Amino acid sequence: MVGSPNLSAMPLEDIRGRVARFEARVDASQQANPPTKQWVRQALRGQGAQRCPVRMKRTTIDVIVRHDDLLADLFDEYPDDAIGAIPYDICIGHQPPGKGPLVDPIAALTRSREWTDEWGVRWGHAAGGVGATPVAYPLSDWTQLDEYIESGIPDPRAPGRLDPVLPLLERHGPTKYVFGIIHLALFERLHALRGMDATFTDLVDHRAEIERLLDALEAYLSNLIGCWADIGADALFFTDDFGSQTSLMMSPRMWRQVFKPRYRALVAATHDAGMEFILHSCGCVTSILEDLVELGVDVLDPIQPGAMDFDEVAAIAGGALAFSGGIDVQHLLVSSSPTEVKDGIRRVRDTLAKPFRNRMLLCPANVMTPEIPPANLRAMFEASRDP
Repeated sequence: MVGSPNLSAMPLEDIRGRVARFEARVDASQQANPPTKQWVRQALRGQGAQRCPVRMKRTTIDVIVRHDDLLADLFDEYPDDAIGAIPYDICIGHQPPGKGPLVDPIAALTRSREWTDEWGVRWGHAAGGVGATPVAYPLSDWTQLDEYIESGIPDPRAPGRLDPVLPLLERHGPTKYVFGIIHLALFERLHALRGMDATFTDLVDHRAEIERLLDALEAYLSNLIGCWADIGADALFFTDDFGSQTSLMMSPRMWRQVFKPRYRALVAATHDAGMEFILHSCGCVTSILEDLVELGVDVLDPIQPGAMDFDEVAAIAGGALAFSGGIDVQHLLVSSSPTEVKDGIRRVRDTLAKPFRNRMLLCPANVMTPEIPPANLRAMFEASRDP
């Protein structure tokens, strides 16, 4: 395929068909691949592995449609070693039957659309854009806090909440390392409910209200941890972006006061339920690396190139937890040659993985973009399997 297709002009059924075909091919490749669960677990626990486990499936609808069979062919040839289980889209949430018209994820994320999720957040997607962003917030005034805690926070044990991932776990759970993905954990959920500007102001001027809301969110997540344990996930992947390109988005002191105690509880609950704890936090989180090790975080994702210095990260936390990510989707994959892509990935492994017995889940540092040249996609998949 030459050039990126115009998703907003493509019939929805065509998009749906391409995505379904891609997902079916990737799933079949996973089923045909030999068991990997035990050696992936050993690698992430620092017990040694011949190579890094790999997770290349960080895709969006536009990437799948743009690269289509080429990308599916690469997953056929190089199946992932670990599988992420996503029960619903990050910006759509669980949609229980009988609660009004359902939001179609394909239409919502390829057309100009607005919708309200189960938390009461109003989301918007612009045609030609990637993903969606909040456009209206349900907790616009702190006088609404009592009512929101009482009736606005969804039921983590709502019937059917995790049903979409049950077939995946049934097919792959016995042989593959499968981690459940929980988007918008604490900080991200705060600014989805209040707005980013208000959240930063609240951390100073409305600390008591913030603490009460965070307590309620922690309770929600603790219950959700139990739901994932009940269906047999190996690990949980929590998303909470605390970093900018250059530093934490708040002082480390504030992070330690507000978020660290709650993460201590969530890590402990995850471990008590027999699962490993993966924290996804984009940007530069170097200033709290030692805290994450202390809390018992098992895997830190995505170790973002350009935001974190790999040598510094390795010196602080190498061997104490597993790293994840490392492959630059912003520059290396988009604008380099295939040889440079392979050399870049080798440098990632040489710094973050090999010195620590390959204690790393090698993957793109964020979702792949449709601008990546096909030759660079192949170079990434090939280099990821080098010993």
